[in-house]
Amino acid sequence: MDRQPEGVVRTPAETLAEAQALLDRGRPFHAHEVFEDAWKSGPERERALWRGLAQLAVGLTHAARGNATGGARLLRRGAGVVAAEAPAPYGIDAPGLAAWAEELAARVERGAGPVDATDCAPRLRGTG
Repeated sequence: MDRQPEGVVRTPAETLAEAQALLDRGRPFHAHEVFEDAWKSGPERERALWRGLAQLAVGLTHAARGNATGGARLLRRGAGVVAAEAPAPYGIDAPGLAAWAEELAARVERGAGPVDATDCAPRLRGTG
């Protein structure tokens, strides 16, 4: 698969929209790269949040590739980071994402095998 261009500076809204579209298409590694750009170019006070979101996306990547140990570890690490950032800016559903990641980590640890990245894609923003 093609890689996302690296080092792109986006607004937070653009970052979230692009990452969500990639997640919805089953491309969590590409979403990780979008989050990584935000983490590296964004304000210091938001870097942990973007890094946590990147960890969730790469955790989903590992889970989809059948790497249960690495996937669960990254999902839990990202969940902890994202949960610590609640309430998160930009409508990011930090508690929902943390719960999603913990549930998915438990699922892959139970030996469910590779997960379908499209079916398991999280919702980045709350519905309200």
